[in-house]
Amino acid sequence: MSECILKENERIDDLDVNGFRIIQNPFCFCFGMDAVLLANFVKVSPKAKCIDIGTGTGVIPLISTAKNRGSHWTGLEVQSNMVDMASRSVELNDSGGRISIVEGDVRNVREIFKPCSFKVVTSNPPYMKQPAGLQSSSDTINISRAEIMASLEDVVSAASYLLPTRGTFAMVHRPSRLPEIMEVLLKYRLEPKRLQLVQPTRDKEANLVLIECVKEAGKELRLLPTLIVYKENGEYTEELLSYYR
Repeated sequence: MSECILKENERIDDLDVNGFRIIQNPFCFCFGMDAVLLANFVKVSPKAKCIDIGTGTGVIPLISTAKNRGSHWTGLEVQSNMVDMASRSVELNDSGGRISIVEGDVRNVREIFKPCSFKVVTSNPPYMKQPAGLQSSSDTINISRAEIMASLEDVVSAASYLLPTRGTFAMVHRPSRLPEIMEVLLKYRLEPKRLQLVQPTRDKEANLVLIECVKEAGKELRLLPTLIVYKENGEYTEELLSYYR
């Protein structure tokens, strides 16, 4: 598909994975490092049926498909303009047979999908409670950053509904909300199994946390080595670069 599929203010970015590309609009919401880290952090077998809740422009399904992680991905997104961009990115990469973009509200997930429909659920949800933080003039950006359309509990509840016993849920969020995150995960029978903190540099506190859970599993949590993003000279660390290769 050619660049003529682009609409006003849109661009095509290279995902640097097997030639996959993505359509983005800087006046809406562009994916960040957190989505890339989550796509690589979660354990996904090549045969797993997966869904990404609040998929935005579809970056997690696209990266995962490019790396042959999962047999089929569904991206659930409530915002029509993001659904449109994500759907065109799927076409751009000729991935219609392995990725489906569905427009829908996570709060209505029981009306959209049957229970236990997916082996893996991922989510890069809004980090901020509402109202909180700086407000953007873009409604799309505000919805992506703050819990306007979906709360943390809405996302976790939906994930639990969509997973069978022993299914996997993985999420990226802010460490400052870890107490609440753990409480909500356990409420919906999602047992944390792997946790990794992400620090900008060695001398700064963590600003992201990656969590992987298994539904209705035993209690045992592995705390992985902290991921450092930048070296002292400002360059990316080798571990960080490995996620982008």
